[in-house]
Amino acid sequence: MSKKSRTIIFYKNYFQDFFVKQSRKIQDKIIWTLDLIEELPRVPQTYLKHLEGTESLFEIRIQQGNDIFRIFCFFDLGQLIVLTNGFQKKTQKTPKKEIKKALLIKCEYETEVKNKKQKK
Repeated sequence: MSKKSRTIIFYKNYFQDFFVKQSRKIQDKIIWTLDLIEELPRVPQTYLKHLEGTESLFEIRIQQGNDIFRIFCFFDLGQLIVLTNGFQKKTQKTPKKEIKKALLIKCEYETEVKNKKQKK
């Protein structure tokens, strides 16, 4: 078993709600891709890419046959990747509402983390 380069976590049910709706084949490909991202010291942009026009949002890129999926995520504490929402990509451009949703989830997460630190 190799040492992980980073850790992926799910924040609330946002990602799981997307994941459970996918076919077994797509779920397997998502799991394979997430494992790859956790293990590789340098992840190829084929699988993890900064989302242009955003400060710190990334997209995990999954392709199964002709089906293309994206899972938004962001880094926290360097090696921790927090998954937000996922969707099936049907057009060339990433839907703005999905980006907006991911940014709202990120903001919610950061507020929660900040509040927890202040309570300590």
